[in-house]
Amino acid sequence: MSAAPVEHTCPEPQSAPRPLTLLEQADKLTDQLPGYRVEILGGVLTATPPPDGAHARALSRLRRPFAGAGLDGGETELLEGVGLWLPDGPEDFAVPDLCVIDADFEDHLVDHNCYDPVSFRLVLEVTSGNYRNDLQTKVVAYGNAKVPVYVIVDRKHNRLHVLTEPIENGYGSHRLHAPGQQVTLPESLGAEVTLDVTEVLSAAATVTPQH
Repeated sequence: MSAAPVEHTCPEPQSAPRPLTLLEQADKLTDQLPGYRVEILGGVLTATPPPDGAHARALSRLRRPFAGAGLDGGETELLEGVGLWLPDGPEDFAVPDLCVIDADFEDHLVDHNCYDPVSFRLVLEVTSGNYRNDLQTKVVAYGNAKVPVYVIVDRKHNRLHVLTEPIENGYGSHRLHAPGQQVTLPESLGAEVTLDVTEVLSAAATVTPQH
């Protein structure tokens, strides 16, 4: 009796999983790190830890002069945590702490809950642990996005930065303001807004507990 040949079935080779895009990685990181601010700046994925109480207090104080000037409602909105789509890369976006944005910004959705920078009249950042992003990386990013005004509350060096006249890779005007000064922001916002530098920096200062 002759034996029938045995046929071996080879398993189909499995293809390697598709690598995640940066936006997909950003979504995954957001799920893994609740409360963190996830951004893609210059093609680099960044995650900022939740801010401290002084950071939140500074934003609360800063809202007052903008709202008092009539910029929170009507032609503009004063909003926190709105995504801004950046032109520096195919998936770049930032999430400024505070912004003055045109009221029709929702008509300018680009992707990933981020909006066209043409809608933004001002972006504002209060520095935290990764202050170099606010003082360097985002200066380039917001300048390239042609955001007219960029304000930085610099807690590291205790001063206020006001950047205007966006140009390639930055701003044509970068003014530093110290405690004791009053700063009137450009009329391009749609109303006159004056910031008290002492008040802003005092609100942003971290209080050391007394033992």
